[in-house]
Amino acid sequence: MAAVMLQGTGSDVGKSVLVAGLCRLLANRGMAVRPFKPQNMSNNAAVTPGGGEIGRAQALQALACRVSPHVDMNPVLLKPQSDKSAQVIVHGQVQDTGDAGYFRERKSSLHKAVLASYKRLSEEADIVLVEGAGSPAEINLRAGDIANMGFARSAGVPVVLIGDIDRGGVIASIVGTKAVLDGEDAAMIRGFLINKFRGDIDLFTDGYKAIADRTGWAGLGVIPWLPIVRNLPAEDAVVLEQAETAADGLIEIAVPMFSRIANFDDFDPLRLEPNVRLHMVPPGAPIPASAALIIIPGTKATIADLKFLRTQGWDIDIAAHVRRGGHVLGICGGYQMLGQTIADPDGVEGPAETVAGLQLLPIDTVLAQSKTLSRITGKSIADDQPFGGYEIHAGQTKVQDGITDCATLLRTDGGREEGVISPDGRISGCYVHGLFDDPAQRQTWLARLGVASNGQKHESVVDNALDDLAEALEKHVDIERLLAIAGEAK
Repeated sequence: MAAVMLQGTGSDVGKSVLVAGLCRLLANRGMAVRPFKPQNMSNNAAVTPGGGEIGRAQALQALACRVSPHVDMNPVLLKPQSDKSAQVIVHGQVQDTGDAGYFRERKSSLHKAVLASYKRLSEEADIVLVEGAGSPAEINLRAGDIANMGFARSAGVPVVLIGDIDRGGVIASIVGTKAVLDGEDAAMIRGFLINKFRGDIDLFTDGYKAIADRTGWAGLGVIPWLPIVRNLPAEDAVVLEQAETAADGLIEIAVPMFSRIANFDDFDPLRLEPNVRLHMVPPGAPIPASAALIIIPGTKATIADLKFLRTQGWDIDIAAHVRRGGHVLGICGGYQMLGQTIADPDGVEGPAETVAGLQLLPIDTVLAQSKTLSRITGKSIADDQPFGGYEIHAGQTKVQDGITDCATLLRTDGGREEGVISPDGRISGCYVHGLFDDPAQRQTWLARLGVASNGQKHESVVDNALDDLAEALEKHVDIERLLAIAGEAK
């Protein structure tokens, strides 16, 4: 069995995308490939067929390998709930909520869980492509590390380091990484890749050579800026404000960016619609009055982000939008916010409290320790159009007693009713992530706003992008050298 780990000089250098592209490239060569990320920190999560929770990037990488996602592909997932604490998911299930001290105490057991998952994946694959987290140069986090060199060393997996030239300083980033690493950690790195290059590659010849000379690592290629990557889901919320969308779209859809926004790839199918201008509204900016639809997204901390929404003045913007006859959709945590109250009696997300919602739907939510994790399919009740997606939430939402003038939004194939829509059809909410992936369902939403859909099946768009990415990597990466390095794994 072969394995190689792609680590980066920092966050958002393209590790997730490159692992996905290499997964598809090697799968197209007929190899049994498996993705693996020992520890991920993200509120963008996916639900596996077995009912577990993993990072959404690993679900994309599984798709690239043409296999079903599995909890072993991301054995430890940390979902930040505040600046100092995160929910800990181990092998797909919530284990606890902890701060930095908690993680230091639990590193040993988490490391064992990581190695057990890696061993199981290794036994079913020709090659495992491992993704690091952040950067190994964060040497203040090296003790007890399971995400980068701590894993690479204990599992005997060689490393290729990725540098992002688009952000500048790539020579210093790569050479500096070697300078700060412990000698044995640095020895695990066998090569480097330059990612997101724009312009004349000949201008970087001397820089490329300087990196190789100063580090002793093999250069495996320079990967150009690839526009096709915009068709793939992003892992980190930091890129949302830069997301490109159709500038001449006929309608505008606004999505306020919460401090703990989750599962924001829900909106990727809309971003690719030519008739839609998708506006991710950053903190400090108002929700534009020109929006035809406001989508209140999911969040890892519903009550905290509801308070955040109010401090931004977005509640005032939403109320004004509703008075003007605009449409509002809440998904997951956003659905909970649309109601009358949100109660957290057990302190699941923070202090035990009950807060008032936005008062736009006659529903109440009670948060609970148990989490709903499931994939679901069904149809929207009003127009009988199919949908497919997944649920991932803590809490139950119910229509208030005595309410008879609001309707159910969706019905699952199992017969369960899900979500609520107001009598005039303008305010609605549900727990379903991925609601817009099905082209027929997406068309019904856009038709309500007066525009047509491109009719694309979003999964096909993503799948085609993976093939295009794999083709580009074949041209720009020394794949044979990469495989030779992977063959050095113990």
